[in-house]
Formats: sequence, structure tokens, C-alpha cells
Amino acid sequence: MFVTRLLSGIALVIISIVVLYFGGYATGVFALFLSIVGLFELCRVYKIEKKAPAFLAYLWTVIFYATLMLGDKKIFDIELGSLTVPLIVTYLLAMLAIYVFRYPEYHDKEIMAAFTAFFYVSIMLSYIYRVREMEDGNYFIVLVFICSWGNDTLAYCVGRLFGKHKMSPKLSPKKSVEGLFGGIIGAGLLGLIFACIVKDHITMPGNIYLNLFVICALGAIPAVIGDLAASAIKRNNDIKDYGKLIPGHGGVLDRFDSMIFTAPIIYYLVQFIYN
Repeated sequence: MFVTRLLSGIALVIISIVVLYFGGYATGVFALFLSIVGLFELCRVYKIEKKAPAFLAYLWTVIFYATLMLGDKKIFDIELGSLTVPLIVTYLLAMLAIYVFRYPEYHDKEIMAAFTAFFYVSIMLSYIYRVREMEDGNYFIVLVFICSWGNDTLAYCVGRLFGKHKMSPKLSPKKSVEGLFGGIIGAGLLGLIFACIVKDHITMPGNIYLNLFVICALGAIPAVIGDLAASAIKRNNDIKDYGKLIPGHGGVLDRFDSMIFTAPIIYYLVQFIYN
């Protein structure tokens, strides 16, 4: 089990590095793939993965990513990039149309689950692409991994060594308060180390060392929330893993659960510093 987990983890890291290195459509398609698989996994929890609400979510995810990746293109003098918010509104209307015109085939909880899945998975994971497409995004995208996977690893190590106080005994008995702060501070320190490496390649307002320390420390907080939220959904529905796509790790939502929240935070923190 350990060897399988290690090898699949290494393969995942290599694939991520290659895809994110090229950026552009490569990163966009990668994020789209993660979103579709993650949508399927979450819809399967609520037993709607092969029903109309889920298929609408899959379709709208493809359309949503198309508007992101072709954002500067125009249709009838309207830039596709400006259609992201209208797409969310029309998605809700389309979902409610399914609910109304096929009533009582679908329960309101199924409709809300499909809508939440689209927002929770597709829109949030799209920030992986958004961060990569920023100016110096080839560097800033690394912060997303520092705040998610780096924080998780350091929190585990600190928790194992010094953990005494349970952070959430009922939801995640193995996580400790000491591990929480260890992961947050550790992510900040990783950001500081990263700043030392890239200081000559990024032109950033203010002190780059302080900026990346703060960004990574703050970005680690929603990573914890994302991880626990995914665990809570699994516990509520009595499932161990969301899927089996990544041997030894589970599904997309098992491996990228913290990144769902980290990527948007990194995007807006960097935007805040530059503006």
C-alpha cells in the first residue's frame, strides 16, 4: 500500500509539474479534467452522477472552462471572458428548469447538490488555471501547492511529534491544534524559502519575503477548511474515498480537496498585493 501510494504520488507530482510548466491550454484542460472527475465523484455521493442534473453540471463545466480559456475571443462583439458570471446565473435557471419540468422526478436536495457541486468543484478548481495565467503565474502556481500539499505534510509531521490537543475530535481525530499551527507556520516558511529562490525572477511590490510568507501562511488556513469539509461530506455519507483514480490516494476530491479553497485565496491575495 505504501509503495503504491508513493509511486502514484510521484507520478501525480510529475504530471502536475509538466502540465503547469506549459500553462495555457495544457493547464486549462488539466483543470477541466480534474473538475469533471471531481464533479462525477461528488455527484456519485448523492447518487445523481448519471442523472440529468449531473449531466447539466458536466456540460456547464465544459462551457465555463471554454469561456475562461477563450476569454479574449468575441462572439457578437461580446468577450467570452465576460460571460462567466452570466453562465453561473443561467446554470441555476437551467437546473431549476429540470426540477420544475420534470417534477417530481428529482428532489430539491438533488438539484441543490448538483448546483453546489458545480460551484464547489468546477468554479473553485478553475483558479488553478487563473493563477497560472497571471503575470508570473508560473511562479505563483507553486504557492498553491505549498499551501495545500506542503501545509498538509508539515501539519502531519508537527502533529505526530508534538500533537496533544485534538482540533476536531469527531470529524478528524488524528488532527491536532499543534499540527494546525505547525502547518500554517510551515507553509509560511516554505513561502519564505521560495521567495529566496525566485526573488530575481518576480517583480513584486513591497517586500517579496514578507509577502510570500504571509500569502502562504494565510493560504494554508483555507486548505485546512477544504480538507475537513471534504472529510465531513464523506462522514455524513459513510464513504471512505471519493474514488479510485489515484491509487493509494483515492479520487480527485481526496487529493485536491484543500486545493479547491487554496487556489482562489492565492489568486486574490496576489491580486491584492499588486493592486
